[in-house]
Amino acid sequence: MATAKYVFEIGSKSVKTFTVQANACKKAENSPMKPLLIASPMEEGDYPVVVFLHGYLLYNSFYSQLFNHVASHGFILIGPQLYVVSGADTTEEIKSAASLLDWLTHNLASTLPPQVRPDLTKLSIAGHSRGGKVAFALALGKVVSSPIKISALIGIDPVDGMDMGNQTPPPILTYNPNSLKLDLPVLVVGSGLGELKRNALFPPAAPKGVSHEQFFTECCAPACYFVAKDYGHVDMLDDETKGFRGNLTYCIAKNGKERKPMRLFVGGIMVAFLKAYLEQEKGTLMAIKDNPGVAPVEVSTCSFLQ
Repeated sequence: MATAKYVFEIGSKSVKTFTVQANACKKAENSPMKPLLIASPMEEGDYPVVVFLHGYLLYNSFYSQLFNHVASHGFILIGPQLYVVSGADTTEEIKSAASLLDWLTHNLASTLPPQVRPDLTKLSIAGHSRGGKVAFALALGKVVSSPIKISALIGIDPVDGMDMGNQTPPPILTYNPNSLKLDLPVLVVGSGLGELKRNALFPPAAPKGVSHEQFFTECCAPACYFVAKDYGHVDMLDDETKGFRGNLTYCIAKNGKERKPMRLFVGGIMVAFLKAYLEQEKGTLMAIKDNPGVAPVEVSTCSFLQ
């Protein structure tokens, strides 16, 4: 079982993390519509691609340490800045995410380090909080269809709205078990403290009934579900998140004692899941399933649909 622990540590590959600004290229069609944070291995090779969608009112830069962790195990991470201020409706974010996927097919390779080749036949969509909802929406073909095939889906503490009956449009959850017909492997990661209020001023960051448990309940096989017991909704972010929005992450949600263990857990379980379903290396994921104690956090739920 000790071998499973390696995914919860920084991997062996050197990583370059950089930004690509919108409209930065001489030819407009070569520029992404939204700014991108990219983390890529430096070594020559073909690497699967993960598009990661940030949470509500957060910046993509807040996930740089998580991106570095996953990329160091042999994946290319792409994090668009979908919005800064947005209303309840996620339609425009879904359209922007779909446009990014189209841009990747024509332009990603030219932005990466020399001899690093993106393998878009192994494309995954991941998202945190509201970004998790957008990831599910794109995989389900809500609003628009994905321009390229999505091979795996990851929801990190996904949130579909404020409460049952108060979902943000377009709604994802149907409240019928196994109703999300995705036809691809899904990983759902939840936070044990996300459903709790930090104080009387703010509602729970991931309210029960519209968050991780319900998302997994509605998934079909194959799907994996892990909950980190003593950690909160934003505990996978960088150790330090600066500025007004960064400071908010410390006070609007109930948090664990520190962020590093949750971030290592999220990064590690993402790596184990992606290796299992994109590279057919299922040993590590099954080892974690059989012994969740290898994780750097206490796992209160570990469930599989196979």
